[in-house]
Amino acid sequence: MGRWLALALLIIVLDQLTKLYFNTAFQYGERLNVLPFFDFTLVYNRGAAFSFLASEEGWQRWLFTGLGCVAAVVIIWMLRRTHGQPRFSLALTLILGGAIGNVIDRVVYGHVVDFLLFYWNDWQFPAFNLADVGISCGAVLLVLDELLRARKPQA
Repeated sequence: MGRWLALALLIIVLDQLTKLYFNTAFQYGERLNVLPFFDFTLVYNRGAAFSFLASEEGWQRWLFTGLGCVAAVVIIWMLRRTHGQPRFSLALTLILGGAIGNVIDRVVYGHVVDFLLFYWNDWQFPAFNLADVGISCGAVLLVLDELLRARKPQA
């Protein structure tokens, strides 16, 4: 379990270092074009994924902080019970690192710091951060793990 927690810690550290960089090097709303479809930017999200509940009065900060903490406790409990399932453990670890990274933002700043922006012409995907990448990759890996497990012949 130690290696999974070490990986989660690495994700948290990289997430927080990149957020600190963009929070200090950029002004809110500033964009730096990197590719014809990708910019670095600095925006804040007071809600959850896709700015869900972002326009509320502030109570959502503590709701999402609490949910992130509960998720972290459940994931750590699951990691302790998971042996011999590296794909499943990796998925949980990615989600754990991302969840804690975003909880730290909510506690410290009152919002999540986002800085990666993909777009095409007038369409743009909501800005996100490395914690979100961890959560998303972990979720995809969980689905893949379940699909592969379901296809395994039963003995």
